[in-house]
Amino acid sequence: MPVDNLVGMSDVAGVQSLDFATQFGFKIGKLLEAMGVTRQLPLASGMVVKTYKSVNDVHSGTVGEGELIPLSEVTKVLDQAHVMDLKKWRKAVSAEAIQQSGLDVAVTNSDSELLKEIQKGIRSEFFTYLGTGAGAEYGVGIQKVLAKAWGQVQTLFDDDAASTVAFVNPLDVADYIGSANITTQTEFGMSFVSGFSNVLVVQSTAVPVGKVFATAVENLIYAYIPMGSSEITGAFGLTVDETGYIGVNHGVVGSSATIETIAYSGSKLFAERTDWLVELDIVTEAVDTQIKAAIVLVEEAEVSKLTADKTAAQTAVTALPAVNIKAVLQARVTAIVIS
Repeated sequence: MPVDNLVGMSDVAGVQSLDFATQFGFKIGKLLEAMGVTRQLPLASGMVVKTYKSVNDVHSGTVGEGELIPLSEVTKVLDQAHVMDLKKWRKAVSAEAIQQSGLDVAVTNSDSELLKEIQKGIRSEFFTYLGTGAGAEYGVGIQKVLAKAWGQVQTLFDDDAASTVAFVNPLDVADYIGSANITTQTEFGMSFVSGFSNVLVVQSTAVPVGKVFATAVENLIYAYIPMGSSEITGAFGLTVDETGYIGVNHGVVGSSATIETIAYSGSKLFAERTDWLVELDIVTEAVDTQIKAAIVLVEEAEVSKLTADKTAAQTAVTALPAVNIKAVLQARVTAIVIS
């Protein structure tokens, strides 16, 4: 006969699953809050999220008397399509681990590691996406680059009320943080820094050293599969918190003497307009001087169209480190037609 008020595995599993889902929902919520992201888009699994960019064909406006005025066109074209796929994770705790640490501790520790890995995957995908931005701007030191990032974002959005968010590597802001009057908070494995004028700075090791990614907060959207209304939630007995960002189940696997945690989720943090993603380079004084010298040589070659000048420009551009403006200058040199 069962003992009255016995706390069984089903009770523990339910609590653990709710705790896991609540933690994940809370962390996502704090991430979006810290970044100022207010646009959320619930989508069914398999639906496609499309992002766009502008293709501009705008005439200079110089038209002779009586001549036909050329038609200018600004077209929004499809850039990327993101499929909202359902992702699944599984992690197991052995009977030996439970015996050594206790059921609650063993499962909690395992869930914490799984939660970190899920967060890491979301961060990694987001920063890879941010790296698709364009731009040839650069500056000496983090402050100058952030100022340029702010200026570019305001120009792109044509709105001085747009809130700029910049993503940087911690190594690029370490020296400044040590001497500046700023405040920091950590959410979702990223450090948020306030105190850089007009720019919210997000630190993450997923950003390459020497790079800054920036956009407007208003350009960011968090799309997700609402697990609370998904049929698989009922089919697999998943526990979902009020956010619906993730569904979780804990269960005993007798054949392997383990307790498994299985999580289901689908989410993407992305920019609505990919041509409003800005990428900038942080350079040293020496590299800044090198770039300026290369620009002078390219401009001289464009005017003279002499072989010697083009060769000199090509040599200077080739010697530049891997900064975005290098490709721009290379294209200009290639376009020079020797007269």
